[in-house]
Amino acid sequence: MDKAYAYYPGCSLDSTAKEYDMSVRAVFAKLDIELHELENWTCCGATHSAIYNADSRFLLSLRNLALAEMQGYDTVIAPCSACYKNLRRAAKLAEADKTICTRVNDEMEEKFSCSGKVEVLHPLYLILRDYGLDTLKKRVMRPLTGMKIASYYGCLLTRPVDQFDSAERPTGLDRLVRALGAEPVDYDYKAKCCGGALALSHGGTTARMAGDVLASAKERGAEAVTLACPMCHMALDLYQSKAEKIVQRDLDLPVVFFTQLMGLALGLDLAQLGLKRHIVPTASLVARL
Repeated sequence: MDKAYAYYPGCSLDSTAKEYDMSVRAVFAKLDIELHELENWTCCGATHSAIYNADSRFLLSLRNLALAEMQGYDTVIAPCSACYKNLRRAAKLAEADKTICTRVNDEMEEKFSCSGKVEVLHPLYLILRDYGLDTLKKRVMRPLTGMKIASYYGCLLTRPVDQFDSAERPTGLDRLVRALGAEPVDYDYKAKCCGGALALSHGGTTARMAGDVLASAKERGAEAVTLACPMCHMALDLYQSKAEKIVQRDLDLPVVFFTQLMGLALGLDLAQLGLKRHIVPTASLVARL
C-alpha cells in the first residue's frame, strides 16, 4: 500500500501492552503498510477522564488529531479500543461542530490547526476495509488450520456505531480468524463487557465478568481467545486464575491480540510478537503450528 498512516500507540501499547505494539508494527511491516508514530502524542483521556472534566475526553483526543493533521496525515491508526473510541468520537464531534476545534486552542497552551477531517481507523478495520482479506490470504505462510479461536470484541471496539461492524452481532474478528485458516467459535459473550475498567476498584467484579466470557468461549470448544483491547486483555489474561475460582472450572485459555495471531499465520519470528509476555502461557497455541 502506498499510503502512509499516522500511528497512535496510546499509553497501554507504550507500557503494559507492549506485545500488542510489537505485533502491530511487525505485522504491518510484513504487509508493507507504512505506519509513522505520531510525534508528541499524549494520552487520549482513557475511560475515566470525564470524571474530572467532561470536555477532557474529546479535547485531549482532538489535540492528537490536530497533531496528525499538522504532520501531514489524513488517517490515524489507533490499536487500543479505548483510544480508538475516544479519538473517533472526537473526530465525529469536530466534523459536526466546527467550534470544537476553536475550543481546543482555547483550552491548550499550544496552538493547533484542527479541521476535523482526520479519519480514525482501528488496524482491524484497515485490514478488513482497505487491505482486504483476499490479499491477506495470499500472504499467509502458516495457516492456523484446525485451531478453534474465540473472537472477543468487548464493548468498545464496535463503538461509536457505524459502518464497520455491528455493536450487537460483530463479525470482523471472526472473518479475520477464518482468513488465517482457523475456525471462529460462536459464543454468547463475544460482545459483552469483561469488567476491565473496574479492575483496580472492584477486582472481584472483573474476575466474575471475565470468567463469564472465558467460560462461555470454553464451553463452545475454544482453544484460545483473540481480541483487540489492552484492557480486555488484562481482564481475560491477568485475571484468568481468579476467574477460574469463581466459575469453578479450569479455563487455560491463551489470550492473544489479533495481530499476534496474524503474525503467527504470516510466519513472523515469535520474538517479534511478544508471546512470552502473557500470564496464561501461549506455548500450546504455538505448538499447534
